[in-house]
Amino acid sequence: MPLKNLYKICLLLCLLAGSLLACDVLPTVTYNGTPVISSTSATPSQASTTNSTPLNTWIQAVPGVDLRYEDWKSPGVDEDTVVIVRFNLSRVHIKVGYQPTKAMGIGNWMKQERALAVINGGYFDQQNQAAGLVVSNGQAFGTSYTGFGGMLSVDAQGNVSLRSLSDQPYDPNSEQLQQATQSSPMLIVNGKRTQFSANSASSRRSVVAIDEQGRLLLITSSAQAFTLDELADLLVSSDLSIKTALNLDGGASTGLYVNAGNQHVAIDSFVGLPIVIVVK
Repeated sequence: MPLKNLYKICLLLCLLAGSLLACDVLPTVTYNGTPVISSTSATPSQASTTNSTPLNTWIQAVPGVDLRYEDWKSPGVDEDTVVIVRFNLSRVHIKVGYQPTKAMGIGNWMKQERALAVINGGYFDQQNQAAGLVVSNGQAFGTSYTGFGGMLSVDAQGNVSLRSLSDQPYDPNSEQLQQATQSSPMLIVNGKRTQFSANSASSRRSVVAIDEQGRLLLITSSAQAFTLDELADLLVSSDLSIKTALNLDGGASTGLYVNAGNQHVAIDSFVGLPIVIVVK
């Protein structure tokens, strides 16, 4: 075979091999300076909703735990299948996990806690220290927000509360909390949408809420579909009967795992988390 033809064949083989190898390469994106490997496959929330999964319908996973998927749309072109988990607080108990020296993804938190559900908690700094107050198993860390934000807490009697810290500041002298995490902003207070200053960026979102019947809701949007203002509008206009809602640390921190009966949700965070809300 002439040498010229041999070069052509080798070149074609190299191009073919390169194209095949490229099919298995996952693009690397950067979020806040942290490299994250991503693929073009469906997001976990999308992957868990098939044509047979009903939208806008409560599915009982186990007694006291209901799951629902809703297709939410922004005023623009963005939309996402939002996952909502609802808990009867008389059948579950809430814990706040805090491990600044051992931050983990939601999936690993779920394995460690053997929980019904785990969602990301409040904000934290680059050293994985809580930006606000955290109380885990009766031990307090950090400093409470003053004049803004909100707090999910559990007192010594097991009562669960979700409140605005501007309306009801935390008082360490009179409150004996067993579990707590703080975040910002409050999205709904007493059934009404709040007003707050936030940038107009769309991002992954996570929310903890209490409805008018006193049930706990965990709500997650794993797509970069909604701004905080859009999220607040969607929550207050929904039929979820939300009384109080607090935005959690979204973006790369957003994650939700549920393992209840035959219902499973696996939306992992993109980064290790030192703070999570655990439902058992």
